[in-house]
Parts: sequence; C-alpha cells; structure tokens
Amino acid sequence: MKLTLLSGTNRPGSNTRKVVAHLAEVYAALGHPTDVLDLADLPAEIFHPSSYAAKPAAFAHFNDAILASDGVHLVTPEYNGGPPGVLKYFIDMLEFPEAFEHRPVAFTGVAAGMWGGLRPVEQLAAIFSYRNAHLFPARVFLPGIHGQLSPEGRLTNADSVKRLHAQAAGFAAFVAKLR
Repeated sequence: MKLTLLSGTNRPGSNTRKVVAHLAEVYAALGHPTDVLDLADLPAEIFHPSSYAAKPAAFAHFNDAILASDGVHLVTPEYNGGPPGVLKYFIDMLEFPEAFEHRPVAFTGVAAGMWGGLRPVEQLAAIFSYRNAHLFPARVFLPGIHGQLSPEGRLTNADSVKRLHAQAAGFAAFVAKLR
C-alpha cells in the first residue's frame, strides 16, 4: 500500500511540516512507510499563468506521486479562516478527475487558534467531495499548535499524539479496505 502525506503549505519552517514529519514516523511504526509531498518544494514555474494550459515538467513529480498513491493524508494549517491558497492552487493543478477520483483522503488540521484547523479542513472536505474522493471520517484537529511542539519541533501533547496514532491506524485500514 502506497500512502502519501501532503504538507499543505509552502511556508518555510512551518508547524504543518513538523506534524507531517511526526505522522511519517507514526505510519512507519505501523508498517506503512509514506511518501511526503511538501508544497514548499513546488517548482516556481508552476505559478506562471501558462501553467494552467501546460504543466511544467518539474511539476510531474507531484502529479505522479498523487496518481500513484493509494491514499493521501493531508495536513493543513489554517490561514485567515481557511486553507492556504497554495494548497487550493496545487489541487487545481493536478489532473482532473484522476487525481482524487475514488482516492481515500484523510485530514489533519493545524492552527494557533482554539479550533485546530477545523475551518480549512471543512472547506477542503467540500472540495475533495466534489472531486469524488473517499473521505476518511476521523479527522484530527491540533489547536494551539505552538504550545504542543517542543523547541525541536516534536509533538509533546500526549492526547494529540494518541489521536494521530489512532487516525493513522484507522486511515491505513480504510485505504486497505478500499483497494
């Protein structure tokens, strides 16, 4: 089974990427190594308006990784009450409808505020539902993320760690059943 973790921001040093790194370790411990796609690695030429008509060759790695994945676990921060614009743009650049048609997707929200990324996850769920993805119902929200990370970027909140473990185990089983 091939699982992909998607870091839903291109912000340097993001807390989202730290949560993705933690999730990669969780999946590996469960016997499901993952590929990580980090939007910080998107090629600059993807942002040229001509990319709508013809995707740059450097974007093929991202598109191919999604198409080859049996399931995508998306970690998104909350920026101004929604997902980062770069994440929506990334979704728009992927092949339609193949990228998410009948593909299992899980969501984890990250935020400085008390709702833990609830708003962007709900907005993304609507987008992925439109794309005919299979939405994993167990979502994890990580509120007050700054207080949940050690100086080294490790999650320290035992409840959050437990919920991420349960989500990863459940999502792996969900993907396996849908394969």
